[in-house]
Amino acid sequence: MRKILLLTIGAAFSLNLMAQTQIDRSKQPKPGPAPTITIKDPFIEKLPNGITLIVVENHKLPKVAATFSIDRGPIVEGKKAGINGMMGGMLGEGTTKTPKDKFDAAVDQMGANVNLFESGGSVSALNRYFEKAFMLMAEALQNPAFPQESFEKLKSQKLTGLKSNEKSASAISARVIGALSYGKYSAMGEFETEESIKALTLDDIKKAYKDYITPSRSYLTFVGDITPDAAKALAMKAFGTWKGTKLTLAEIPNVENVKSTEINFVDLPTAVQGEINITNLINNPLSNPDYHALMIANQILGGGAESKLFMNLREKHGFTYGSYSKVGNGRFQEKVTSSAQVRSEKADSAVAEIINEISNMRDGKITKEELENAKAKYNGSFALGMEDPERTASYATNILINNLSKDYYKTFLQKINAVTVEDVQRVAKKYFMKDNCRIVIVGNASKILPNLSRLGYPIKKYDKYAEPVLDKPKAVEIKESSKTSDAVSAASVIDGFLTAIGGKEEVKKFNTLKASFTMEIQGMSLKGTDTKMAPNKQHTEIKMGEMKVMEKVFDGTKGFQAQSGQKKEMDEKDIKEAQDEKALIPQLYYISQDYQVLYIGTDKVGNEEAYKLKVTAPSGKVSVEFYSTKSGLLIRDESAMEGPGGEITIIADYSNYKKAGNILLPFTTVRSFGEQEMTYTIDEVQVNEGVTDADFKVD
Repeated sequence: MRKILLLTIGAAFSLNLMAQTQIDRSKQPKPGPAPTITIKDPFIEKLPNGITLIVVENHKLPKVAATFSIDRGPIVEGKKAGINGMMGGMLGEGTTKTPKDKFDAAVDQMGANVNLFESGGSVSALNRYFEKAFMLMAEALQNPAFPQESFEKLKSQKLTGLKSNEKSASAISARVIGALSYGKYSAMGEFETEESIKALTLDDIKKAYKDYITPSRSYLTFVGDITPDAAKALAMKAFGTWKGTKLTLAEIPNVENVKSTEINFVDLPTAVQGEINITNLINNPLSNPDYHALMIANQILGGGAESKLFMNLREKHGFTYGSYSKVGNGRFQEKVTSSAQVRSEKADSAVAEIINEISNMRDGKITKEELENAKAKYNGSFALGMEDPERTASYATNILINNLSKDYYKTFLQKINAVTVEDVQRVAKKYFMKDNCRIVIVGNASKILPNLSRLGYPIKKYDKYAEPVLDKPKAVEIKESSKTSDAVSAASVIDGFLTAIGGKEEVKKFNTLKASFTMEIQGMSLKGTDTKMAPNKQHTEIKMGEMKVMEKVFDGTKGFQAQSGQKKEMDEKDIKEAQDEKALIPQLYYISQDYQVLYIGTDKVGNEEAYKLKVTAPSGKVSVEFYSTKSGLLIRDESAMEGPGGEITIIADYSNYKKAGNILLPFTTVRSFGEQEMTYTIDEVQVNEGVTDADFKVD
C-alpha cells in the first residue's frame, strides 16, 4: 500500500511540473555539448624483433583478445592476383606440429576463437584459456604446414566463388571501378580472375608467406583482462625468437581523375536493376585538416536514412530502396562514391538526381538542421563506440601507423562539433567532383542505354573485366539465297551447328529422348527425368529425395505444370511457345518461313569467340543464340520472361557436349536469371528408345 501511495504522489508531482513548464514543440531541442571523451593511454613498447606491443587493460570481464597485424600496405600481385588471399587461407590449414583437425578441436574445446588471414591473425578466449589459444595462433603464423590437399581444396572453393560472382552486378561493379580508377595492373586496381587463381602453385603460396608474414612492421595488440607485464611476457614467449623479411611500405603515386565526367557502362543482361556508382579519387589521410568536415559532409549527402540522397531517390522518387555515399580515408588515394541500385528504366533519372544532390552540396544548399543532425550522429556513435575496449586499441594503432598526435581521438568530437555550414560547402567543392567523375553503371544494356544519352555524358562500354567493348555493327538480315562463300550468314551458322552435332540426316532421325539429370540450385541438389518425343512433346519431373517437387507435361496441344501441390494449365501463350519447336533439335527448321533468323555479328562468351544470331520464333518469342566460331556448337542463348518485378533476362550456357546415339548433346547447362544460377547435368540418356505417347498423358 505504501508503495502504491508513493507512486501516486510521484506521478501527481510530475504532472504538475509538466503543466508549469512551457514546451514549444515546434522548435527542435538545442543539442547538448559534445560528450567529453576520456581515453586512457595504452601501454606501448617495441620488442627487439620489430613487433610493436600495445596493451589496453580492461578488467571488467575475465576475457582477453589479441590481434597480430602486419602493416605491409598494398602490393602488386600481377599474374598471381589472389595469391596473398590464398596464402592467408592456407595459414588456417594446420601447422607443422598440429594437423588442422586437432588444431580446430583444441580451439573448440576451449571455447576460443582463432582466426588467421593474409596480414596476421586474431584470438580471443576466457583468460584461463587465453595463453593456450594465443600460442596456437602464434604457432599457425610461424609454422604453417601448407598441405597440398588443402591448397587444392581452397583453390577449388575460390574458383567456385569467382564463378558465382560472374552474375553479381555489385561484384562486377566493384571490380570495374577499381580497375578504371586506379589502373587495371596497379596494386589498388588489380583483381583476381579464374586464370590468375588457376596459375597459382603451392610454391607460390610458400614464397608469399616468406615475403610477407614477418614480425617486421607488425603490431601485437592485447585487449582485456591482462596486465602489460603479462602481455609482454606472453609476446616474448610466443614471438621473441621469430625473425623474418624486413618490409618497407610501398610508395604508390597518385592517379589523375578523368578530365571530364563520363559514363562507364557494363552490360549484364541478367541484371534486374541498374547498379550505379558515381566516383572520384581523393587524398584523405586521417591527418587531413579537412577530415572532420569531410566526414560531416558525407553524412549529410548519403550517410543514412535522413541524408539528401536517401530522401531524394527513395522517399521523393521511389527509384530505390536506398541511396548512400561513402568517403574513403587512409594513407593512400581513396574514393568518394555515391551509389544506388535502381529499376532499370529509371537509371538515367537516378544518375541525374545523384548529380543534382552533389551539386547542391557544392553550392552550399545545406541547412543548419542537416548539419546538427550529422553532428549528433557522430557524437552518439563515437561515444557508444568508446564502450568497446577494442576500439581504443584500434585508435592506438591508428595513431602510430598514421603518425597522429596523441590527443587525436580525445579531441575528435571537438573538431566534429566545430564544423560549420561553410566548412561543409568548402570540402564538398574540393572533394565531391561532378565534372571529373566516373559514372559506373552495371545493368541490362537494352533497358538502360537508350535513355542514358540524354544526360549528355560520353558513354564508354566495358566488359565485366574492365576491358573496352567496341560497338558491333547493326544487324543486317542475310537470307539463305544471299549466302556466299566468303561471308557468314544465319544459314551458314545453322548448317555449321547441325554438321558439328552429327549432320542433318542424323538429326532428322532423332525422334525420342529419355534423360535422367541432376539439378543444382541455391545449394540444393535435385534429381529428375526429362522425356521428349518429336516434334515437341515433353514430360519433366523433378524430385527432392522421394518427393516430387515439380512436374511439367505437354502433349503437343495442351499441358500443365504442377509445383508445391498447385497445378496450372498451360495458357494460350505457353502452348504457342511450346509449339515453336518443330523437332527435338529446333535448329533443323530455323531456315524456313516459320522462323526469322538474323546474323548480327560476333561476340565473346567467356574467352570464346561466337557467331551471334537473333532468332524470332513463330510465336513471336525472341532469343539471341551464340555459336562457337571454332567448333560450330551452340554455347549460349539469351531470352526474356516476365517476372514479379518486370522482365527478367535468362541466360543458358551449354557445355560438355557428348555423344547421345549418333548426335552430340550438351550434358551441362548453366541457366542464370537475375543473380540466381541453376546447373543441369545429364547423368544418363537414351535416344530413340523407351518412349511412347503414353508418357505424355495430360488427363
